[in-house]
Amino acid sequence: MLQAIGLTSTPRRDRPPAVDDLTFDARPGAVTALLGPAGSGKTTTLRLMLELEPGRGTTYFRGRPLHRIAHPPREVGVLLGDIPGHPSRTLRGQLRMLCAATGVPASRAEELTRAVGLDGLERRRIGTLPIGADRRLGLAAALLGDPHTLLLDEPGAGLSASESGWLHALLRAHADGGGTVLYTTADPKDAVRNADRVVTLDAGRLVGDQDVTEFSRTRLRPRVSVRTPQAARLAAVVTQEARAARRPVEVVAEDGNRLSVYGSDCAAVGDTAFRHGVPIHRLAAETGDSGGSGAPAGRGRSGPRTAVGGGGPESGGSDREPGAGGSVPADVTPSGSATPGSATRETGAEEPGGARRPARSPLRPLRYEIRRLLGVPSTPLVVAAVLLVSVTLALLLGRGGRAALPAVLAGWPALSPLPPAALGAGLLGAFSFGEEYRYPALTTGRGAVPRRPGLLMAKLTVAAAVALALGAAVVVVDLEVLRFVYGGELIAVPRNWPTMSASWLGLMIGCAWAGVLGAGVFRAAAAGVAAVLAVPVAFVPLMQKVLTGPSVRSAAGLPSRLREFAGPQWSPAVDRWLAGGLRVLGQPAGVALSLTLTGLFCAYVFTGLRRKARW
Repeated sequence: MLQAIGLTSTPRRDRPPAVDDLTFDARPGAVTALLGPAGSGKTTTLRLMLELEPGRGTTYFRGRPLHRIAHPPREVGVLLGDIPGHPSRTLRGQLRMLCAATGVPASRAEELTRAVGLDGLERRRIGTLPIGADRRLGLAAALLGDPHTLLLDEPGAGLSASESGWLHALLRAHADGGGTVLYTTADPKDAVRNADRVVTLDAGRLVGDQDVTEFSRTRLRPRVSVRTPQAARLAAVVTQEARAARRPVEVVAEDGNRLSVYGSDCAAVGDTAFRHGVPIHRLAAETGDSGGSGAPAGRGRSGPRTAVGGGGPESGGSDREPGAGGSVPADVTPSGSATPGSATRETGAEEPGGARRPARSPLRPLRYEIRRLLGVPSTPLVVAAVLLVSVTLALLLGRGGRAALPAVLAGWPALSPLPPAALGAGLLGAFSFGEEYRYPALTTGRGAVPRRPGLLMAKLTVAAAVALALGAAVVVVDLEVLRFVYGGELIAVPRNWPTMSASWLGLMIGCAWAGVLGAGVFRAAAAGVAAVLAVPVAFVPLMQKVLTGPSVRSAAGLPSRLREFAGPQWSPAVDRWLAGGLRVLGQPAGVALSLTLTGLFCAYVFTGLRRKARW
């Protein structure tokens, strides 16, 4: 059972809270509609339940609050607003990436693609999907972890009648299988057609928690919808006859040539129109809003009302059941603690006392990051642009014969602060976090981009691997193109190529990591690129002045002193590698990169501690 107890949002700017002391429950095996007009607090209620909104109150999912559930996506499936994710990502790539985040096999993506009727659209981009397919994709994402509870915000908004019917049939099937379904809607007729229970909100407060039959009886009433070119005349004659017969009939003029007649039926209205020669273009029985306190505005309330025949509109009865405003659900003790639910999917680690330690998402960060990197077109475009620009610059620099071979192989002219390969590595690293914040694929599960060590390590690892591959590819391609154009005998590999390679690959990894950390700290890809460019533009000149000053001492002999300090003896080859590494790090660019990365990492940890995202 889903139990929401005392949900209250934090007021903003001296305004009343969007949700105020809201308590209700949604039972398993049933579909519950959270009904209310725009601004009534429906979306804020869902966000409070998911701990995405600051406020008070507790929500129990089968006896446990969300932050104590081992794997939230396997307990709660969520659809809030639009489908999150990069619009250029394919439908199949999006689901496979979310499979890695949820910790389920990738085959689950294919199963749900077939289950929600998206066969044949696997290679379509998310940004090109029609609204019906977009909503089906959102449901597939919510169902990836086979959750017990579904929380959906306006799932049928903008859908056609057939698409809406399919959607609610799927929700009904989930409830019939023992699951809990809670969805929001602003249409009372939608709630009557598709829900078993209706929870009505007005201005953030509970005004009704009723079975759908009781809701229909007390809040809705039948009406006759009439469309005629002589609407005013028909309203007058219907009113006149009802007054003469002392029948409680109410006629409401709608937009255009439409009338809503309450307290009568189609036969009576049709007979009246026939007797007075009024043409009828449409005559249908409908269910309209009763207009009681707190009811969502319906079509039948847009025009003037005329109560005739000695009686006004029916009051519709009481909207509030006994104890509906602040009663405590039966499964919760007066102290506010929930009784244990019958959870069936318990895979988290045990803590002392039997509590579950929540797992942090994504559950498979390395696999998630690889699929994120390879699922968007920006990655191959950046790599292709880097190779093309590097080859062009290498040919131009090699033609003059005055540039040093390392600069030629890297395509690094003197006027550029960084070679194209380093800029490309930094850009891909900046996209690693920048696209997460711009197109947050993980928002539906548990909030903003998780600031957890596992995901950061995965991003740094993948960024380093991409930077190494890109740096090696640039050098190899440039060397082969130079030999092909200018001849192999003119382009010889230098003897100190190991040291040069270490410096080159270190620069690539450092720029990639600077992009990752810069975008992670400032939540934008542009900030990551700025962090990469700040190293050669601002910090390297400063380090050159500091390291080349007259009072600088040499670190010669440091490897031997480290060996003496460490105790165990290592081979001369290790000495040479250690000395080479220290020489690389001792360069101004190496020192500047090291200091920049250290500062960015500390800033990332500091901002992560301040935000404290619950993952």
